[in-house]
Amino acid sequence: MGRRNRDRRERRPQRPKTVLHAHGEIGGAGSFRCAGCRLEVPAIAPGTSHRNHCPHCLTSLHVDRRIPGDRAADCRGPMVALSLAGRTDGEWRLVHRCSRCGGLSVNRIAGDDNARALVRLAVRPLAGAPSGFAAVARGALARL
Repeated sequence: MGRRNRDRRERRPQRPKTVLHAHGEIGGAGSFRCAGCRLEVPAIAPGTSHRNHCPHCLTSLHVDRRIPGDRAADCRGPMVALSLAGRTDGEWRLVHRCSRCGGLSVNRIAGDDNARALVRLAVRPLAGAPSGFAAVARGALARL
């Protein structure tokens, strides 16, 4: 079945946009949609110069090759947060693995990252520990 308005020669002009988003505002040019939870994420992050993961679910995209912010990777696959790693200066970083190519990446933690998701990653190795040790760890976390 063909289009209904086949004989209509002129097209209606597009309506102008009534909402313009500023740079860095949610929904604007300085934001992206998370590959994991599909929420809109602002590109500006406190504590880092390049936003590279979702602060809610900690999912990232495989866009950087060697240097943070270079956006030179061809994979573009979703990267799942595996664990946390600490540096000697006390800074914590996220370890991501690409679901498409299996590549590993380390990203700085931003100031607005979900604290519960970070703690969940930190205690994940304790889940496989002997039952007595896991119970002690759960009790310590409950007191926090």
